Amino acid sequence: MPLKEEFRIQGNFLFKNRSYLPLIIVAVGLAVYIYTLNSKGTTLEQFNNYSIELIFLLVAFIGQFIRAYSVGFAAKNTSGRNTSVGQVADSLNSTGVYSIIRHPLYLGNFFMWLGIALFTANFWFIIAFLFMYWLYYERIMYAEEEFLREKYGNTYVVWAEKTPAIIPSLKKWIKPDGTFSLWKVIKQEKSGILNIFLTIFLFKVIAGYALFDEFSIDQNMWTWALIGAVIYYSIVKIVQKSGKLS
Repeated sequence: MPLKEEFRIQGNFLFKNRSYLPLIIVAVGLAVYIYTLNSKGTTLEQFNNYSIELIFLLVAFIGQFIRAYSVGFAAKNTSGRNTSVGQVADSLNSTGVYSIIRHPLYLGNFFMWLGIALFTANFWFIIAFLFMYWLYYERIMYAEEEFLREKYGNTYVVWAEKTPAIIPSLKKWIKPDGTFSLWKVIKQEKSGILNIFLTIFLFKVIAGYALFDEFSIDQNMWTWALIGAVIYYSIVKIVQKSGKLS
């Protein structure tokens, strides 16, 4: 099979399963995190020092902000979390953040996952993460761009030729066509926020019990952060099901 077709098949597979396959990297990262703490002789006091971890959380939330801004201005049936149905694009986003970068959601994903990878405090794992992320999303971006090229033809080609793929070019900024929808962001990105805190919680709790006999879950800041995220997620789901906000 020619590489062009092979890359597209791989990209579509990774796109449809992008909610689950990264869990493998999370599991490896957790193992590396425990190994790194143990090899450094980390004490419980050092383990519960949150100052540097809040910086890692900020990195993850930079990614969440990029995603939120992109989704908030995106047209209907674009820039969503669709997976089972594959690629969906009822229109071509080309203004706002899409005037300076072709794949802002994947840039946002990069910072979100980088924030988690930083928790391992392992230089070589972070380097490996950068390589894995590039390889993983390169296939997805290729498949997505082939889909858009077929659907929008020369219109897509002209936009793609002047718009960078993943590193923004701020000088190309064009004001968004639509208006920002906060409710759309809340609906679509509630899972992202929950997943950030859930992943950090699992890192801290599993490592805490694995390394420290006196570790207490209720004395860990990330326990309460996760509880807050779960409450937020639950409220949004209830409001969605009520149909009071469309």
